[in-house]
Amino acid sequence: MRTAMETQPQQDAESDSALPTTPCSVVWSRGHAYVLEGFRARWVGRDDRGRPHAITGAEMQRRGWTFTRTA
Repeated sequence: MRTAMETQPQQDAESDSALPTTPCSVVWSRGHAYVLEGFRARWVGRDDRGRPHAITGAEMQRRGWTFTRTA
């Protein structure tokens, strides 16, 4: 028999923590992968149309992020 904790999805604790600071770190936000560009300290990825998209760490925190891709 499963307990309530086992049947309910766990909150993503990673999104409450600080963003990685290692260059080339990869995180996911809103279904898109972003890579930390070390020399400019910005997160670079692609938008829904495949165009390059760059955001700041503060914006990434506001949007929410994880280390794993979520559906």
